[in-house]
Amino acid sequence: MSLIKVGLVQMSCTSHAASNMDKAIAGIRDAAAKGAQIICLQELFTSLYFCDVEDYEQFKLAEPIPGPSTDQLAEVAKSLGVVIIASLFEKRAQGIYHNTTAVLDADGAYLGKYRKMHIPDDPAYYEKFYFTPGDLGYKVFKTRFATIGVLICWDQWYPEAARLTALMGAEVLFYPTAIGWAASQDAATNEEQYNAWQTIQRSHAVANGVHVVSVNRVGLEQNGAMKFWGGSFVSNPFGRILALASHDNEEVMVVEVDLSKTDSYRTHWPFMRDRRIDSYADITKRYID
Repeated sequence: MSLIKVGLVQMSCTSHAASNMDKAIAGIRDAAAKGAQIICLQELFTSLYFCDVEDYEQFKLAEPIPGPSTDQLAEVAKSLGVVIIASLFEKRAQGIYHNTTAVLDADGAYLGKYRKMHIPDDPAYYEKFYFTPGDLGYKVFKTRFATIGVLICWDQWYPEAARLTALMGAEVLFYPTAIGWAASQDAATNEEQYNAWQTIQRSHAVANGVHVVSVNRVGLEQNGAMKFWGGSFVSNPFGRILALASHDNEEVMVVEVDLSKTDSYRTHWPFMRDRRIDSYADITKRYID
């Protein structure tokens, strides 16, 4: 298919998992009614963003994948004939947890999962306490409508992740995300941080000649100390913003993308053709002394 419609569900969350799931499913149904075929939810949408503290109680939020949430979403995907990209807290085994995204095809089939590779450890984002780094490598999923790549939040800052996923045949890169501003932060810093976040992802679109879809959450969390900045967007393969959500509101966006644009942009701006793969061996080093 050349023309497809992608859906983005940008929402706020509470401490009540069932309510969050109900809201996400309502967003999926809304997006499907507007014609969306591939629908992406934000990172860890079934809960508040719990990594602001190191708290052993939070491990109780985790579940197996496939498991209860993927089973529930598979029924929704099948009934609506849509692909669902769902970011969940995975319990792999006792003491081993991952930040994981599952992909459900339009017939409800579970296509597999991607485990977040890059794990941050920053103030209010203590993910290394909770998540084992992904060990499945980079992944693409051949859905009914397109071959998609899925990366997660902190993966956004790494061009290597986007490149490898694109080289595997991804036609669209999806980034479920949870990122925000400290509520005490000044407006100029907020703007600089958001612009950097958006720019790096648009650069992945340009460098790889693919559409990029980034879905973030909104709302105040962490007792009002963190405002998740929303700003979900879709970029075309040359970095042009096709749709942009607000910083404050829950929104369901449906955007038509033309997958044939990849060939056009890669032909006229042949970054893929001109790669000097014989010169890149040092990229696997931590630092070149």
